[in-house]
Amino acid sequence: MNKKLIRIEGLVVLALGTYFYFSNGYNWAVFLLLLLLPDVFMIGYAVSKKTGAYLYNFAHTFVTPLLLLLVGLAFSVNFLIMIGLIWVVHIGMDRMMGYGLKYETGFKDTHIQRL
Repeated sequence: MNKKLIRIEGLVVLALGTYFYFSNGYNWAVFLLLLLLPDVFMIGYAVSKKTGAYLYNFAHTFVTPLLLLLVGLAFSVNFLIMIGLIWVVHIGMDRMMGYGLKYETGFKDTHIQRL
């Protein structure tokens, strides 16, 4: 039940983030180019499991992109809003597909399931 709830939540975040991105008239090419950018943080696994989990989780929690959105909205900085929305959509997409936050035991151990 919890897995399904997290996946549904991810779908809702993905849909709403995508809607808000395109309803603001932002560029679809930028959206496609940057959509997978947060996965670059997997590079931490080249150092160690602990570093990899820390960096991956940093890039896959909602705190940073929501802060970008808030600052962008508060100061009318479209670039920050655009990046924040793409980042939120990425996280929603990952959660919808069952990819969760990583444990230090290994890349396949997530808070949703074992991959």
